[in-house]
Amino acid sequence: MMSIPPPSRDVLRARLLLALLQHCVVVIFAALLVSFWHVQIGQHEHFLAMAENNHQRRLSLRAPRGAVLDRDGEVLVENRHSLNISLVREQVEDIDAWIARLARTTGTDEAAIADIVERQPRASASRPVVVIRDASLSQVAAVAARKPELPGLVVEQVPTRRYPGATFGAHALGYVGEVTDVQLSLPDFEGLRSGAIVGHAGIEYAYNDRLMGTDGSRHVIVNSVGREIETVREVAPVEGAPLELTIDYDLQRAAEEGFQAAGFDGAAVVLDPRSGEVLALVSRPAYDPNVFATGIDAAAWGELLADPLNPLQNRALRGRYSPGSTFKIVMAIAALEEGVVDPHDEIVCRGGGVFYRRFFACHSTHGSVDMARALAQSCNTYFYRLGQSLGIDLIHKWATALGLGRMSGIDLPHEVQGLIPSREWKRATRGERWYAGETISVAIGQGQVSVTPLSMAVMMAAVANGGRVPTPRVLRSAFDGRAGRRDVEEVRAAAVPQLAPETLATVRRGLWTAVNGVGTARRARVPGRDVIGKTGTAQVVSLSGRRAATGSEANLRDHGWFVFAAPRDDARIAGVVFAEHGEHGYLAAEISRHVIETFFAKEEGLPLPASPLPARPPVTTVADAAHPEAASGGQ
Repeated sequence: MMSIPPPSRDVLRARLLLALLQHCVVVIFAALLVSFWHVQIGQHEHFLAMAENNHQRRLSLRAPRGAVLDRDGEVLVENRHSLNISLVREQVEDIDAWIARLARTTGTDEAAIADIVERQPRASASRPVVVIRDASLSQVAAVAARKPELPGLVVEQVPTRRYPGATFGAHALGYVGEVTDVQLSLPDFEGLRSGAIVGHAGIEYAYNDRLMGTDGSRHVIVNSVGREIETVREVAPVEGAPLELTIDYDLQRAAEEGFQAAGFDGAAVVLDPRSGEVLALVSRPAYDPNVFATGIDAAAWGELLADPLNPLQNRALRGRYSPGSTFKIVMAIAALEEGVVDPHDEIVCRGGGVFYRRFFACHSTHGSVDMARALAQSCNTYFYRLGQSLGIDLIHKWATALGLGRMSGIDLPHEVQGLIPSREWKRATRGERWYAGETISVAIGQGQVSVTPLSMAVMMAAVANGGRVPTPRVLRSAFDGRAGRRDVEEVRAAAVPQLAPETLATVRRGLWTAVNGVGTARRARVPGRDVIGKTGTAQVVSLSGRRAATGSEANLRDHGWFVFAAPRDDARIAGVVFAEHGEHGYLAAEISRHVIETFFAKEEGLPLPASPLPARPPVTTVADAAHPEAASGGQ
């Protein structure tokens, strides 16, 4: 038998090389297969989008927000067309050169454009990002002429919010801007993406979901330089629902004119006491919502935030102040309802009185006064006695029942709650007992009591309508594409417990005398209208820091209040005017008079008052306030 010789070394080497080559081929083919799978299947959507983007583009069509109208159909907020210059980041290779070229072409800040592009999410690189909002026609013409040098550039026509009255009703209407990261995390903004325009304050925020509408889209074919060739398909946007507000344009204007003529900032809220509808809501100083509509820049935003007068604050809903002598209305109702005083009982005022071994002064010597006269002349001594008889807890009970110290439930955002102190409150918050002497200050609306102008308007509405605390609302009706106009269901008012007709009659008689007799509010008198009202002064302390910031001694003056309703026994209008640093309530009463005159003129179809009260310098010295009205007007 013949033996087979073992393979030579050269043969073994050849076999080894061949096996290695075979393994390499297998590995290479496996790698190719994995790569093909990754490209064709794993990254299919990504590369498909890239391929389509070379010749197709999807443009979002922003839905116009719904218009906002006053109760008579007057346009308060509408839309206008503006042009945005946008960038499709993925179509630009040298982004720095592109930004520099665009900045030179349009005369805009290069750093600002670069910052916008840098903040663009990488995941949306194929989506247009707005780099210049509300571009001028000259800017659009300039980029159109140089479009071959600016690949990836898109000019879009978009609806933009317009507020025809500028600062008119700004705090009630609010403003819009790009959705924030915080908002995107909230359920109310679910489904929105970065760049969406949403409400940030006022009605724009409160009813954002109704106003927004539904965006559409347009799919177009573009050439190699990004120029549109053909529209493949288009889904039209659906405009947001128009809203009709309870606001009355003419009353709102009258209130704002009154503040402007008087030379004060502050707040005013005017209600229909029967329904709680807000007829006017003013907060001054105000801002112009138009500056937010196209995107406010950092410098302008910083200037607003740094303004010591704080124009962004809605003083009507968020300002908390001592109510001064307007709180005596609450004291009168509480004392009559609790039976601690008869309305005809008289107290002798000799310029003040001693309570708990301390003398508390009155602003005048009133002699013998009963309930109605004490209200009309704002006698502190009378109400010190009521405070001593009631005690803080009964005061808290009735003030809260009348709408003070709690949320009103208004359909506007960011309302704050005032404070009506009680024994329990002080024990819980400060770990201290309540001292009886503290009640004396609270009895005339000073001390630790604080209210918002809105809550004072609600309280006065309850006095005017017979004892029902209304829930104020600003939305009157919304429009539905299928159902048409839909009125908002009236919110049921809460009844104040056990408010007797005799109580209302006594309080109204005192408030009527304050305006129409020898009282503190005679400047609010409107002949034949039976206006009732009460002035008040809120003491201002510890404002030296604000004086330093504003450089004005005026910021140390007291605040002035006036609450009102008309007519006396069938009120159809009620409200409050708060004159910040207005010093005396009778000055706020003058603003109220202009509003009341406008209301009745409009109701009866008469010419509206052509001009508000004449402008006058504010009272700054005791000598300036020496006339009889001013002497008691601070109460």
